[in-house]
Amino acid sequence: MAKRDYYEVLGVSKNATEDEIKQAYRKLALKYHPDRNKGDKNSEEKFKEATEAYEVLRDPKKRASYDKFGHAGVSGFEGFGRGAYSDFSDIFGDFDFSDIFEGFFGSGFGTRTRTKRARRGADIQYDLSITLEDAASGEEVQIKIPRNETCEVCDGTGSKAGTKPAVCPLCNGSGQIRQTQGFFSITQTCYKCRGEGKIISSPCSSCGGTGLKLHKRTITVKIPAGVESGSRLKISGEGEQGPNGGARGDLYVVIHVKKHTSFERHDNDILSLVDVSFPMACLGGEIEVPTINGNKAKMKIPPGTENGQVFRLKGNGIPYLGSYGRGDQLVKINIKVPKRLTPRQKELLKEFSTLDGEEVGSGGREFY
Repeated sequence: MAKRDYYEVLGVSKNATEDEIKQAYRKLALKYHPDRNKGDKNSEEKFKEATEAYEVLRDPKKRASYDKFGHAGVSGFEGFGRGAYSDFSDIFGDFDFSDIFEGFFGSGFGTRTRTKRARRGADIQYDLSITLEDAASGEEVQIKIPRNETCEVCDGTGSKAGTKPAVCPLCNGSGQIRQTQGFFSITQTCYKCRGEGKIISSPCSSCGGTGLKLHKRTITVKIPAGVESGSRLKISGEGEQGPNGGARGDLYVVIHVKKHTSFERHDNDILSLVDVSFPMACLGGEIEVPTINGNKAKMKIPPGTENGQVFRLKGNGIPYLGSYGRGDQLVKINIKVPKRLTPRQKELLKEFSTLDGEEVGSGGREFY
């Protein structure tokens, strides 16, 4: 039997957005999930078909290949079948599948009191500017971040001291409202308590009933040597506190390396411009070159060095991130021509030019 078009399976158009595809799959998954249709082979096959379609269309590369070549374009991809839909966190988030069955079984489901589910806190992003020297050597810096933490006044309950949340009178503590029409029963999240099953009648004055309060915390961030602009450093468990005692989110520190006045980074190499006098460029010599680590390195200038010539100082660049070794320092020569000469210097230069068969110092013509 030929496979149906994936867009047809999910009931979406070929230009459907990622959210539209996700919503369509969620609807079908809830309808045909095997746990809801025990022993129904037809529902199980439809669930597998919808899951297979979603696994392809949610992935930009797989979707592009499918749009171009059809089923043949994704025949090599694996992961379909039961194993492919064992994890629904991407689609259903905090959705509780036990909610599905409350409209199909006894009244015990409809009257049970729900307990507040702990949810993971939000992640935080912090933009950190550092110097090129810090990026080269690695550094520990302290940053202050604002984040939600458990309210110390109510200990995260959201209720005023001495009071407790009351059972929601509308859903009777179940967190859901059930409507019955004939043989059909529809269960929806209670709008009064927002599915919590309880209502805070006397909210905490410190947090306003949320159970969370904004604080500024100092966090130590270890910057690895070799880090680049745009790098994201993940610090687990330093994000916002989750509601109802949920785990903290993570902190992501985005690195921005400031522009340097003397050095220019090229991957792991460092480029610097060094002035050299005209006599040294002609006759050669030795100079001291500033490096990114703050020291100076000696470098020989060979006779006859030209303006713009580049020399390499091995191992004086940026360390390789998470590895061994460093890049190099590239030293570009800038021959400095003196603007003011003494009479003796002019005399010697004229003598030099005469020996070289060139006449200089006559003033020349000006061109416009």
